[in-house]
Formats: sequence, C-alpha cells, structure tokens
Amino acid sequence: MADITKCHGEGCPIKTECYRFTAKECKAHQSYFVKSPIKKNKCDMFWGENQQDIFNTLKKIMKIKKELKRKKAK
Repeated sequence: MADITKCHGEGCPIKTECYRFTAKECKAHQSYFVKSPIKKNKCDMFWGENQQDIFNTLKKIMKIKKELKRKKAK
C-alpha cells in the first residue's frame, strides 16, 4: 500500500509521471483526494522521481535519529 494520499488523475496531463497516480493502492485502505488538486493547470501535489528520492532520504535520516536516541537512552 502506498502510505500517501493518491490521486485519480482526472484532467491531469502528467498523471502517468506522478507517484500519487501510479503507486500501487491498497484495496482495503487507501486515501484519495476528493477531487483533483489541479488549480490553474498546475498541481502542487505532484510527486515525481525527485520528490520520492527526497522522501526516501528523509525516512533514512529519521531512522538514524531514532537509533541514536535509543542508544543514548541505554
């Protein structure tokens, strides 16, 4: 399951390049935008390759911080 808010891609010309559209969904529990987040032919919610790389890096940083905190607590 993609742990993000997905998009149905209605009216979006770049939906096939957006992780919010292409990510695999969970049939049992998946969040979706109620309506397409496109405003004035622009989408502030676009999640392309660079955004995914940044997200993955942030997850790694948070994991390292958690491990350091845990070690200090011992």
